[in-house]
Amino acid sequence: MVCTGAKSEEESRLASRKYARIIQKLGFPAKFTEFKIQNMVGSCDVKFPIRLEGLFAGHGQFCHYEPEIFPGLIYRMVKPKVVLLIFVSGKVVITGAKDRGDIKEAFCSIYPILKNFRK
Repeated sequence: MVCTGAKSEEESRLASRKYARIIQKLGFPAKFTEFKIQNMVGSCDVKFPIRLEGLFAGHGQFCHYEPEIFPGLIYRMVKPKVVLLIFVSGKVVITGAKDRGDIKEAFCSIYPILKNFRK
């Protein structure tokens, strides 16, 4: 089963348990076992515009940027292994994290870099 849209780990676990219970009430032999979070997403606003062309030029080995196709720069971080979508407006989306620590570590790593490419 895949649970999306939860705002916390506990909310996701509770929704999954409730869904398993509904399946049981319908007569299926469902069990709630091996709960595991596969992907967490975080988003924020750094409150300043970012020069995406400069970021792409300086960090091209980690980036993919084609503004004609998608307005954000795709930054594939190695450690932690997450993907960041960085927009000129200063909005950042971090996806692919296994836990909250990965999101925090990724943001703490990228923030000084983003400050260097402030418009």
